[in-house]
Amino acid sequence: MAVTLYIARHGETEENLNHILQGHMPGHLTDNGRIQADQLGTNLQGLHFDTLICSDLQRCIDTAHIVNKSLNLPIQTTPLLRERDWGLLTGCNYRRMVDQDMESVETVEELYCRAEKFLKQLIKHHDNQTVLCISHGLFGRVIQGAYLGKSISDIPRMNNAEVRRLEIKTPLSFQYLREESGLTAD
Repeated sequence: MAVTLYIARHGETEENLNHILQGHMPGHLTDNGRIQADQLGTNLQGLHFDTLICSDLQRCIDTAHIVNKSLNLPIQTTPLLRERDWGLLTGCNYRRMVDQDMESVETVEELYCRAEKFLKQLIKHHDNQTVLCISHGLFGRVIQGAYLGKSISDIPRMNNAEVRRLEIKTPLSFQYLREESGLTAD
């Protein structure tokens, strides 16, 4: 059993430019973000995909629809691909935060558990397929870390509309380092 997974980050948002922790906020693509999404679709045109799965947050849905103009794929959305829930910090400027209470924030362990659930569903429902996934910068890194057995800080940051490829094979083994260090808003 195997799935070829292409993980892409959504296009640039107004909130990215303003250093806002978007979390589960919808987000608003900038003109540049729409151009990035269009270029991503063009760059992926020569590849075969069976489906496109994206986060159910608006910035990913908007990116997926722009990318899909070039690919014409069935689109599925899932809350499993959402960005980290920043709790009470959602909407805050992360450059101005000092000693904030992280109690309401989704933990790294919860992020990894969500990534594991996504990867298990991917194998179960998309065996021997090539899947394009549009998600978020931090959560895209979590998916990679969960599969590769690495901590989030071991996975390089993802730029807007950047895509990475993983060959997901079974058996899935989730032996990774759970840590908070190195986490910044993407």
